[in-house]
Amino acid sequence: MPPKHQRRTLRVLWIGIQKLLLGFWLGVLCLITAAPALAAEGIEFVDATLSATDEGYSLSSNFSVELTHALEDALSRGIPLHFKLQIEVSRPRWYWLDDVAIKSSRNIRISYNVLTRQYRASVDGSLYRSFAQLDDMLALLRHPGRWLVGEPNALKADANYTVAIQFGLDVSQLPKTIQVTALGSGDWKMSSGWTRFNYKAETK
Repeated sequence: MPPKHQRRTLRVLWIGIQKLLLGFWLGVLCLITAAPALAAEGIEFVDATLSATDEGYSLSSNFSVELTHALEDALSRGIPLHFKLQIEVSRPRWYWLDDVAIKSSRNIRISYNVLTRQYRASVDGSLYRSFAQLDDMLALLRHPGRWLVGEPNALKADANYTVAIQFGLDVSQLPKTIQVTALGSGDWKMSSGWTRFNYKAETK
């Protein structure tokens, strides 16, 4: 058995090690709980509503949108990015192909002016808006706003339909030299994929 003074020294060392380990793990825990959760890159569907109005059928939709590093880098170099929101409203027919009652798309173009350091967005070639911060502009992609997609008589009253929507980067609008790279790289593939839900046509 070690002498008494050695046992005392070992005990002090062991207590010191325990305190260091406890402090280390408490620090790690604080970092984990304090650090904000990193949003996943890409586009994810959140929710959507199709409703009948006096003007026709309108779509309201929301998405989670975070640009990939490649897209953010391209944007910062002055390359405009085009995003396409698509909707199809159809009902099945047992004797033929589905009856597509509504089919429409909306284009949202975002860009960055290197000289003015301003972001700019347009919807279907109009409704231009400028933004000082990237995140403010991305809010337009995350919440595209109400969109009139069909005439008042586009759907048959009380009939059941399937609504399909998709939102993503329109690679075909990129410069030709970048399209080749984009087609073979996951960093350039941003799409929510098709999301479908049932809808019973309202009368207005």
